[in-house]
Amino acid sequence: MVRRAIAVISVCLFTAGAAPPIPISASAVPGMSELPGCVHPARVMAPGRGVEPHAPPPAEVAEMLADSRPRRSSPREHRIPITVPTWVHIITDGLLGASDTAVRNQIATLNAAYSGHFGGVDTGIRFRLDGLTHTTNALWFRDPLTNERAIKRMRKGGPETLNLYVAQLGQLVLGYSTYPAWYKAEPMLDGVVIDWRSLPGGSLRSFDRGFTGVHEIGHWFGLLHTFENGCASPGDGIADTSPEAVATDGCVIDKDTCEGGGPDPIHNFMDYSDDRCMSEFTAGQALRMQETWSAYRRVKTDITLDR
Repeated sequence: MVRRAIAVISVCLFTAGAAPPIPISASAVPGMSELPGCVHPARVMAPGRGVEPHAPPPAEVAEMLADSRPRRSSPREHRIPITVPTWVHIITDGLLGASDTAVRNQIATLNAAYSGHFGGVDTGIRFRLDGLTHTTNALWFRDPLTNERAIKRMRKGGPETLNLYVAQLGQLVLGYSTYPAWYKAEPMLDGVVIDWRSLPGGSLRSFDRGFTGVHEIGHWFGLLHTFENGCASPGDGIADTSPEAVATDGCVIDKDTCEGGGPDPIHNFMDYSDDRCMSEFTAGQALRMQETWSAYRRVKTDITLDR
């Protein structure tokens, strides 16, 4: 039995055709209509195969990519290690919610995934847990999308600081993120929200290894889904990720949906495979994250040049 379909949710603009089975509207998320592109990349689950709403429009994607390269200070910069100051905001209803131990395990999983421990390349990115906050609020816990502005008043730091909010996202959504280019317009909304049950050892079957966080933080670094644009160029804009017509559901080993494009990248963290199937970022994705960091998130004190 197919347990879910994976899709990107847009809180204000959907593609023509049937809307996805997600009970979200612009009015449900105060202020989200003000965001550039007006979309939230999200990892979601639902019975059957869902319908894809808009990812960022091609013009916005092209602008982001064009902006990243000129703003790098040198051709060597993509090799410089990045340490991301990270704040995690744990929201509970008083009974259910993430533990500090689960959060620390999530940070360890992020560092393992971004260092290439599970496969793929070492991106040069590491996460440093600078602090935890704890909030008991049943409304926020069970409906973080509707209460996003209130929740994100807890945000710490500047564009270089990852704020990870851990709550419960219902039966459909596993997590969602903002893109780096949105920071200038709405800095207080910057960050990533994930379901506490998707942390390592969580109760969400097939999504219990902490890779929802890995995936959503990839968006926070500017990565698109590997199935962006389907089989059509430019895909996700990265040369070493094979094109794929549709997102992966489960772990389909022989999946090959684009003629001449090679096997689908089902093991890539930016596909929608089950956690057991995910294991890697590519060299091209690592470079893209480094470029995007330099263009949108870097502060001078974060990076020490190689001697």
